[in-house]
Amino acid sequence: MEHGPLAETELEWLDDVLLEYGNDASVLDVSELDGMLTAILSGPELIPPSQWMSEMWGGEKRKPRWSSAHEAERFMTLVMQHMNDIAERLQYAPEQLEPMFGFRDIEGQECTVVEEWCFGYMRGVALANWPALSAEAQTALDAIALHGDEANFTRLDEMSGDEYIQSIDAIPAAVLQLHRYWLEKRRH
Repeated sequence: MEHGPLAETELEWLDDVLLEYGNDASVLDVSELDGMLTAILSGPELIPPSQWMSEMWGGEKRKPRWSSAHEAERFMTLVMQHMNDIAERLQYAPEQLEPMFGFRDIEGQECTVVEEWCFGYMRGVALANWPALSAEAQTALDAIALHGDEANFTRLDEMSGDEYIQSIDAIPAAVLQLHRYWLEKRRH
């Protein structure tokens, strides 16, 4: 297996596969997958791939019928390489961790889109069934859930432009804070 970050062409291929085999209950793009894997790696305990892979497709019965064994193997290899890259960054180079947020052109201006990533992160949190957090850790999770839970969309709509940008800027630090929180908990 290769190590390090995936190439842009590999990420695009993963995106295409997720879209092709996806459904209403599955992870639909690489941004959402990145968020889910980050939460799984940051949580209270490790989740076996068999469990999170099933969740990625929206349940055991929704797993894809691959066009070939090669396609299935390539998909798994790239997902695991990406997961290992996230794990290495979380553990050894947190300053290099960059959530894979999306971008959209809105009225000629490039805007950061964090919702897919945050929905993926919250999917990973739910999969691990995170127990109650300290107040500080809960505040960090709330910064992610603000963009990863439809119940918060009204609140987002009411924010000023500056408040919205600040809420996006808070996400990477919240991710690292939650990773450190659970790492400490696992050590004790």
